[in-house]
Amino acid sequence: MTNQESTAQGTDQPLEDRVNNRSQRPTSKAFQEFMASSWATDTSELPQQDEAASYAAARRAKLSENFAGERLVIPAGPLKVRSNDTDYRFRPHSAFAHLTGLGVDHEPDAVLVMEPTDDGAGEQGTNHVSTLYFAPMAGRDSTDFYLNSRSGEFWVGPRPTLSSLAARTGLPTDSLDQLEMAVTKNSGPQALGGIRIRLVREVDLNMDALVDTSRINTGQDLEASDSLDTELAEFVSEIRLVKDEYEIAELRKSVAATINGFEDVVCSLDQAIAHQRGERVVEGAFFARARLEGNELGYDTIAASGNNATILHWIRNTGSVNDGEVLLLDAGVEADSLYTADITRSLPVSGKYTDVQRKVYQAVLDAADAAFAAVKPGLKFRDLHLIATRVLAERLSEWGILPVSVEQAMSQEGQHHRRWMPHGTSHHLGLDVHDCAQARAELYLEAELKEGMVFTIEPGLYFKDEDLAIPEEYRGLGVRIEDDILVTSDGAENLSAALPRNPDEVEAWMAKLRG
Repeated sequence: MTNQESTAQGTDQPLEDRVNNRSQRPTSKAFQEFMASSWATDTSELPQQDEAASYAAARRAKLSENFAGERLVIPAGPLKVRSNDTDYRFRPHSAFAHLTGLGVDHEPDAVLVMEPTDDGAGEQGTNHVSTLYFAPMAGRDSTDFYLNSRSGEFWVGPRPTLSSLAARTGLPTDSLDQLEMAVTKNSGPQALGGIRIRLVREVDLNMDALVDTSRINTGQDLEASDSLDTELAEFVSEIRLVKDEYEIAELRKSVAATINGFEDVVCSLDQAIAHQRGERVVEGAFFARARLEGNELGYDTIAASGNNATILHWIRNTGSVNDGEVLLLDAGVEADSLYTADITRSLPVSGKYTDVQRKVYQAVLDAADAAFAAVKPGLKFRDLHLIATRVLAERLSEWGILPVSVEQAMSQEGQHHRRWMPHGTSHHLGLDVHDCAQARAELYLEAELKEGMVFTIEPGLYFKDEDLAIPEEYRGLGVRIEDDILVTSDGAENLSAALPRNPDEVEAWMAKLRG
């Protein structure tokens, strides 16, 4: 064979298949028959229904009531490539997790389809029949069993069958082979007797393309259809604004694991001080706890010491950790259910706050406490920010830093204090660290608090090294205190109160852990 012939033959191999060249996979019929033989029969019983299943059914009922007569499509999303042929650990889209009750590591490419039916004839008397579509475990008589490195059991371990996932979720299940027909059948303008589709978009590009193609083929206006999808995205976000009992219990678990992670970090501080990348030591200590007690990090850990603590989303964590600095640790464990905590403490690396550090820390603590004391049903969400930032503006004025009066600063025309507190004081918390993010402003920022809402309170002050508008003694200091708050019938509960907040208690806690 000439070099030219060899090159031509090589280019005939599809690009997507070339990554498998390294595996030198046997393809003989004898090998296939041998691989399909002599496997023990699975005699395990079907699993019990998940605790989350009944709560997920109640959430689907809310969708069904709001979108009667329409087909609703909620994808889990595909695997995402990290590099070449290695993927990130799979995490389903939060709307899919909320509506199925499935948390970690369940079925990339899965899709929940809610099919409209006669009023009250659907699931538990609703207007829809819901079906979960996914790729079931390949049989051991198939080549996928040992050849498919993304889904083959030989590569990734056991995967659920249609019957096992149906037992766990209480949902009818079907193979992905049937998904295209389920999504597109009888679709079209309602005025012509067709079924209108609503899709949670930008989760699975293949589903976006399938639904858009169906809309084009049936003469539907894509711009008008986009507004339908936007309304669905809003609704699946807004129904998470008030948490049910299951969600609150899962958040308590993630908070408890996060507190354990903070303790691990304090125990690692001597090692962090000794290492050139001490912030990475801190990050690693917390990550180990997240993997031990939960699924993952709820978000990338901010382990920011010294001036890095003035960078709001410092996640490079490449800096050193030095005696005399304050370490701002913003971290959360994501439970296997995918509910995450979000807690911040600003810790003196030496174990003792300096006078200036303590003064700034106390101001931030007072702002957080003032906002927490105001929490009760009926208070507007946006007022939490005003309450906390007024305290900070007053302190900045007392210290001679605020260039205008407190009232001028608090006015919309002023806002001078925001130079040192540029972020919001609160955000909703749940399946996403910034939960319910697609909710309309009138149901989020302008809404009155309700029992069952969970959000953060996290004021801070950030004085950068290069900030010439402040006295030198403050420069290079960032302080944030963040807790996870549950609205109760007559007030609030600080879910993360077990993690010390008072500066004296912080110092005593650190001394005990390092003692």
